[in-house]
Amino acid sequence: MRTMTTIRAPAKIIPRAFPGIKSEEVQEIIVNSRIKTYPPGTVVCRENELEYVFYMILEGDFEVTKLVSHSESRLLTSLTAGDYFGEMALIHNAPRAATVKSKTNVVVLELDKEGFNRVLKRSPSVAMAMVREISSRLSHNDDMAIEDLRLRAFELADAYQRLAEQDLARREFLTTVAHELRTPLVVAGGYLQALQKKMVSGAELDSKVDIIARNIDQITALVNDILFLQEIELVLPEFQPVNMVAIAEEVIKKYEGRALARQITLKLKGDRSVSEVRGDPRSLERALIALVDNAVKFSAPNKSVEIRLMSQGERVIVSVEDQGIGISPEIRPRIFDRFFHLDSYDGDLYGGIGIGLSITRQVIQQHKGILDVESEPGVGSIFTMSLLKW
Repeated sequence: MRTMTTIRAPAKIIPRAFPGIKSEEVQEIIVNSRIKTYPPGTVVCRENELEYVFYMILEGDFEVTKLVSHSESRLLTSLTAGDYFGEMALIHNAPRAATVKSKTNVVVLELDKEGFNRVLKRSPSVAMAMVREISSRLSHNDDMAIEDLRLRAFELADAYQRLAEQDLARREFLTTVAHELRTPLVVAGGYLQALQKKMVSGAELDSKVDIIARNIDQITALVNDILFLQEIELVLPEFQPVNMVAIAEEVIKKYEGRALARQITLKLKGDRSVSEVRGDPRSLERALIALVDNAVKFSAPNKSVEIRLMSQGERVIVSVEDQGIGISPEIRPRIFDRFFHLDSYDGDLYGGIGIGLSITRQVIQQHKGILDVESEPGVGSIFTMSLLKW
């Protein structure tokens, strides 16, 4: 039954492709053509290759694609029964402009250049019909080419803008890093010189050593953050069961002194019996440290920062809540961008190079988790990590 349908199909499709030709001319095209079938995924025309066959689709669907780079192709259009392609192969020795591949089982009527020349000798009116239709198709193709060039120009402009923004961010980052390193280095270096020259002694000596140690710790933390951010992009850690309660307790222990210095209380609340999560303990500790550091930095004195843990289905929820300055809606979309940081707010200055929250985002993405933030300016923020249970 399918064979009879396929045999009758050309007589119906050819006049639709070339309006105005006579029935005997339709038969002339059929006689000089061949019917072929192809399975899905068959490339019948390949971009940039010289080929001399014109195709009319009797059954099935094709997709037409064009290379936009060495590794990327763009879908131009889809073709189905009644459509045709490759007409330029009959009149011009030029490479194929696109690749045509079957999406389904297809049946096509193929007319090669020799068969086309035989048709023209017997049926001149076919030539006129083909010229009219091909001219129309070429005009349509020109419109498609113009639109494609317009899209390419837009994409190039967008890519250039992103590169310009990245270059600006890189230069700002280098400037900020230089400043963040120079300040503690100058302080530590100055006091070291004073110690070398024996300009301090007694209780004052202990005070100056503490200042040197704090500045060296600041330099070390900054360098470690930069190296860690690069490391997690290059090496995917092996996951294991991770106790987030123990991680939270360790982070509080590390940050308790810094919080007290700013008159801020660190608290651990919630369910301390939550399940272990699937992850890398070192990375998850870094992610939580970045959130706590951010909360402490932007909190006012005599406030608290709370780490909360709870189970939610197949996930463990870890949130860090502060009572700080909050995040304005204008900058909220950018807070996880690398190198983005808030220099000042309401007259207060804030240090940092803007990689803490980007570290958290990178870690959570690697753990197939979810990172969310709720914030109200002047009230505070809640950062939430949702992690898969082990």
